[in-house]
Amino acid sequence: MVRSNIYQDTAAHRITEKAGCFSVLEYTRDLSVTPATAATAFYSAEMGVRKRQVIAELNGSGVVIQAGAMQWFAGNIEAQTNIKGAGDMLKKFVSSKATGETAVKPKYVGTGTLVLEPTYKHILLVDLAEWGGSLVIEDGLFLACNDSVNMEVVMRSNVSSAMLGGEGLFNSCLRGSGVAVLESPVPKEELIVVELENDQIKIDGNFAIAWSSGLNFTVERTTKTLVGSAASGEGLVNVYRGTGKVLMAPVASNPLASPAG
Repeated sequence: MVRSNIYQDTAAHRITEKAGCFSVLEYTRDLSVTPATAATAFYSAEMGVRKRQVIAELNGSGVVIQAGAMQWFAGNIEAQTNIKGAGDMLKKFVSSKATGETAVKPKYVGTGTLVLEPTYKHILLVDLAEWGGSLVIEDGLFLACNDSVNMEVVMRSNVSSAMLGGEGLFNSCLRGSGVAVLESPVPKEELIVVELENDQIKIDGNFAIAWSSGLNFTVERTTKTLVGSAASGEGLVNVYRGTGKVLMAPVASNPLASPAG
């Protein structure tokens, strides 16, 4: 039997969120400081710059994580790869080149506790049921998911969304049932959720970090003519049409965001 204080609130950390088998451990204070670093640690904590770790409590189940993300695990847990053969390896290698994701993502199955490496990014626990069972994400957001969730590669609606907007032609799509763990560049409280019902949203830059896979995504001019777009000073915008949701970071400091035109 293994016991740990990882779920107990202490002067340094506490559990801030749970969803499915996943929990978020947040270090509210950095106690390992020196006189020279104490002021920086204090103001960092005040502004929400904190270490966070994801804990997965397995009970005969399995989770898939980003390569290199595991810190430690205890109990009867076995590490596996997500490769089913040479053909599958080739497919995942090609997909990784298209999306920038790692080809091999380890899978951990069994009973016990799995703890991921600490990160200063913000953790989002996303139930795919709230997104109709599928969610398209920007590159670099994936951290972990239940093994009942499959990661696929989807192509943009047309080539213009890649060539005109300076975007890649492919994105990762999480499809299935369960919880996905994402590393967000901004806190959950700052994210804007836009729900569309046979409507559209136009965004000046790739501030959208995730969206429903059923939405039609293109890059278009803000006006019908090039002269009009130039005169407006806006140029190109990312357009999401249809029925679904868009998760958007509103601030320019978002490291994932850059102008589309």
